[in-house]
Amino acid sequence: MEIKEDLKKTNPLHKEFSKLVEADFKGRSLKENEVIEAKVVEKLKAYVVVDCRGKSEAMIPVSEFTPDELSKIKVNDKLMCFVERIESMKTGEIVLSYRKAKSLSAWKKCLAAYEKEEPLTGYARTRIKGGFILELFDGAISAFLPQSHLCTRPLKGAAVERLMNTPIKVKIVRVDYSRGNLSVSRRILLEQNRSAETAEALKTISEGQICDTTVRAVTSWGVFVNYKESLDFLIHVSDLDFGRVKQPSDLVSVGQPLRCKIIKIDKTTNRISASVKDLHESPFKDIEKRYKVGSIYPATIVKIQPYGAFASLEKHIEGLIHSSNCSHIQRNVNPNSIFKIGDKVNVKVLSLEKEDRRISLSYKDCFPNPWDKVPDLVGKEVKVRVVNVTDKAVFCELIDLKLVGMSHFKELSFAENVDELKKYHKGDEISMKLIESKDEKLRFSKRALFSDPLDWFKKNSKKVGSILSTKVVEVMKTGVKVAVDPEKKIIVTIKKNQLAVEPADCRPEIYSVGNTMADAKLEVLDLKLRKVVLSPKAAQQEEQASLIQKFGAGANKSGITLRSLFNKAIGSKKKKKKEEK
Repeated sequence: MEIKEDLKKTNPLHKEFSKLVEADFKGRSLKENEVIEAKVVEKLKAYVVVDCRGKSEAMIPVSEFTPDELSKIKVNDKLMCFVERIESMKTGEIVLSYRKAKSLSAWKKCLAAYEKEEPLTGYARTRIKGGFILELFDGAISAFLPQSHLCTRPLKGAAVERLMNTPIKVKIVRVDYSRGNLSVSRRILLEQNRSAETAEALKTISEGQICDTTVRAVTSWGVFVNYKESLDFLIHVSDLDFGRVKQPSDLVSVGQPLRCKIIKIDKTTNRISASVKDLHESPFKDIEKRYKVGSIYPATIVKIQPYGAFASLEKHIEGLIHSSNCSHIQRNVNPNSIFKIGDKVNVKVLSLEKEDRRISLSYKDCFPNPWDKVPDLVGKEVKVRVVNVTDKAVFCELIDLKLVGMSHFKELSFAENVDELKKYHKGDEISMKLIESKDEKLRFSKRALFSDPLDWFKKNSKKVGSILSTKVVEVMKTGVKVAVDPEKKIIVTIKKNQLAVEPADCRPEIYSVGNTMADAKLEVLDLKLRKVVLSPKAAQQEEQASLIQKFGAGANKSGITLRSLFNKAIGSKKKKKKEEK
C-alpha cells in the first residue's frame, strides 16, 4: 500500500490531473437563492439535465417549462436557473428551478417598468371577482386587472370576450413588495393616449364653430356626440331645444347624425360643450313687442309642479304661474287642484326677463278679486257656511265670495264657553257678523249679532262699589251662582269664602235655588275682560262699618257686638212706635 501511495505522488499524470481538478473546483462557487447560468446536458422524458458547475449535474422537471419552451431547448443551450438547495435532504442532489429564475427576472423587469412608468404587454387569461388575472412575460408574473380599469367606459358581454387571450398593453399602478402582488390598468394608458389625441384635435376647433357630429350616448341630463372620431362634445338637455325637454331620448337616438354649435371649450379639462338650439334664432327675440306686461293672453298648461304650473304662450315660449298667483281665495294652493295638463286658460303677464328667458304669469288676476268687496262687509251681518270645526274655533266660508274666515269659540256666545262648538257642524248655513278683515284674514262673530248682557250695568248705572240684589240659580260645594239681571243673562259665581262675614253663614247649602240672596257688593266690573265679581261679605262689612260709625267708634272696644247693635237699633225703633201710639 505504501508503494502505491508513493507511486501516486511520483506519477506525473496524477499530479497533472490533480491540478486540473483543483482549477476546475476553484471556478465553482454555488450559493443558494441565486440565479446562475446552466448548460443543457441531456433532455429526458421527465427532466432536463443541466450542468451548473457543481459537484454533480442537476435535474429540472419538464413541468417548469411551457410546451413551446420545452420544444426549443437543445443540448448545450444555456438556461438561467435559481439555486434552491446545494444538497437536497433526500438525495443530496443540487435543486435548481427554471420557473423561479424566470419569475425573479420578470419581477425585476416589472419593478423597473413601474419606476420608469413604462407600459407592459400581457394576456388576460382568467376572470375573477372584480376583474381579471393578467399574465406578464409569458406567464412568469401574474397581475390583477380590475374590471373598472379595463376600459374608459363600462364593457360587458362580447366586448369583454374580445379582450380575453389577446395582447393588452397595461401600466403598473400599485406594487405590494411584501406579498409580491401587482395591480395594473389599461384605462390609464387609453386615457393618456386619448388626452394626447384630444389636445391635438382641440387645436383644430374653436368656440362658435358649427360641427357635424354623431350621437354616441344619450342620458337623462344630456347627449354625448362624437366629432371626427377624436372628440366628444356634451350637449346639455337645456341646450337641445328652446322648449321644455322631458327626455333627450325623445329628440335624438344613438348613431343619429346631429349638427351642433360649440359654445365652450375648457382647455384645462379638455371638455367641450355644444348646443343645438343656438343654431336657430331665439324665440325670445323681440318678445317685448309680442307680449306686454299687464296684458292677458291665451295659454296652454304644459307642466305642473308643486310650486306652480308652466303655461305655453306659443312654441318655445313658456311662463310660470306660481302657486301664489293661482287663486285669490287660497294662498300657495296646490296647482294640481286647479290645472290639468292641456287646459286652455287665460293668463296675465306679470314680468318679462328677456336675457334670462323667464316669464312670470298670473291666473288669478284674470278674474275679479273677491277681497275687494270685503271692506264693504266689515261690521255687517253675512251668510256663511261651516267648513270645519276644530277644538278652538269654527271656520266658515262666505257663501257669495267663497272666502274662509274663523270664529273663535269666545265669539260664539257671551258665555265664552268652549262647549258652544258642539252646536255647529260642517255644512251648516248660519248668519254671523264680519268683525275684522286684516291681511286677507277674516274674523266672524255670532254673539255680535245680539246685545251684550253686560250693557245692563250701563243702563242701570251700576258701577264698582254698587250694592246689588241677586237671585240664586245654582248651589255648588265651592260657592253659589247668582243671576244679576231679571232676565238671568248675567250669571256670576260667588265663592264660598265671600258669602258672609260669619264663618257659620258661609255654607252654600243654606241657600236654595230661586231665593233672593243677601245684598252683594260689586267689587270688579271689567267689560273688556268680561269679568264681574260680587261679594255679600264685602256688603256686610261695609254695613257693619257704617253702623259702627253711627253708634260710636269705640263700640268694639267696650265689648258691644254687632248683634247687640242691631238689637239696640231695632229696639229703639219699636219704642218710638209705642210712644207714638
